[in-house]
Amino acid sequence: MIDVPDHSAGPVAIVGSGLAGLVTALMLAPQPVILITRAHLGTQTSSGWAQGGIAASLGADDSADLHLADTLTAGDGLCDAQAAGSILRDAPEVIAMLERFGVRFDRAPDGSLLLGLEAAHNRRRIVHVAGDGSGAAIVRALVQAVLETPSITVLTGIEVRRLLMDGGRLEGLLCAHRDRSIVLSTSRVVLATGGLGGLYDATTNPGGNYGQGIMLAARAGADLADMEFVQFHPTALDSADWSPGRPLALVSEAVRGEGAILVNEKGVRFLGAQHAGELAPRDTLARAISAEIESGGRVFLDARVALGQEFARRFPTISGLCRSAGIDPAVMPIPVRPAVHYHMGGIATDLAGRSTIKGLWVVGEAASTGLHGANRLASNSLLEAAVMGMRAARDIAGTSAGAATPPSCADLPPAADLSEIRPVVSRNLGLLRNAGTIHCAIARLLPHVEHGGPEEDPALVALAIAVFAALRQESRGAHARTDFPLRLGCAHRRRMSLDGILDAARNMAPHRLARSD
Repeated sequence: MIDVPDHSAGPVAIVGSGLAGLVTALMLAPQPVILITRAHLGTQTSSGWAQGGIAASLGADDSADLHLADTLTAGDGLCDAQAAGSILRDAPEVIAMLERFGVRFDRAPDGSLLLGLEAAHNRRRIVHVAGDGSGAAIVRALVQAVLETPSITVLTGIEVRRLLMDGGRLEGLLCAHRDRSIVLSTSRVVLATGGLGGLYDATTNPGGNYGQGIMLAARAGADLADMEFVQFHPTALDSADWSPGRPLALVSEAVRGEGAILVNEKGVRFLGAQHAGELAPRDTLARAISAEIESGGRVFLDARVALGQEFARRFPTISGLCRSAGIDPAVMPIPVRPAVHYHMGGIATDLAGRSTIKGLWVVGEAASTGLHGANRLASNSLLEAAVMGMRAARDIAGTSAGAATPPSCADLPPAADLSEIRPVVSRNLGLLRNAGTIHCAIARLLPHVEHGGPEEDPALVALAIAVFAALRQESRGAHARTDFPLRLGCAHRRRMSLDGILDAARNMAPHRLARSD
């Protein structure tokens, strides 16, 4: 076992190098920070792959209240309005903070910010960098700022496998580096580990992201919230060479914001004016497109009239992705399909990023703050990541490391294997669900969680999705049940610990198995 030296016991440990983790580290300077990432700094993150920008109510015809109204509508009655309003009001501060760290937002010749329109927004309020390359450009600027900050120590190629606890007290991290154990002593940890799209065959997320932060926090005793709400982006590039587990390229809804329309293989615009047409919330569009595909057809995003030869200039990243698949969007419709894009649930936190475990903060997609409700509004995710990174840093700055306690030794769990879990999740916990598919998932996942092995960790996260889905007997936002198609008059967010999830799963699984015999 390789122990991190004693002098490393004091720094805050940040796990993950997407937007949320990078902002947290920068905002903590000059306090010592260790930033831990599995890949190279800033790579293999959903933040870096984001084509959309940051939603910010900065226009003359806009306000935080209007932004909140759109967020609550998209969230389908399950947003925490107070939390959402608080986060959205910090948008101007976020834009100013990112500019201080070197981000250069797109501006008009007069110096004003260029504001784009995306689905379910009633105002132009999306701030971009380099057109549709916003995420990559923002992350590049922040990575450079991190590398120039002496107080931040970056550890790459290291995967955190467990939070080390003594009773209810956080003691450190058990990590893996080339299958060797590394123990990091720390009483303050920030999880910025991203989403769980890797649990699904079709996703726009990095394929290895299966919800590691959720797994780590749940095993340590933290509460999880709203795990059933998995958002499918309606327009991922349906390329011919796609295979399960390989991320699909995204075709940003900003393309629809500029007038592109959805058509079937007969060239018929099948949405028309219903449900706001192409600018309807993501859950509505994803189900409409899925229905077309399941009826035996294909769906295309047609930008030929709206953009034509302007497509490559306006959306250079998407144009390049399309051309690599043999499609010229200026003269050809783009084949699209729904794919898992974002998880609204996660580790329950307050508005300072604190989880239910003392010393554990969670920021970005791994957290559930209440902003997104049942269905995330476009481009609110990067905003939330930056806001909560700032807030967590400010909260942590007011704490002390405490006495360094060497963590107890622990066996290194095996690296996660998703090969058996991904098909179960994709078939049973997808865009449309029912009691049969949900309980089938629980029956198949529970043995992996209870018996251990390389499938155990991803199975745990998937099991949490299934249990939460079983308990929500309605259709709301991204959670659509064919056996409960109606939306209940009122609904509440749900929080559960791992013990509660396992108890519920054990009560549900035998019934499903009995019906299958």
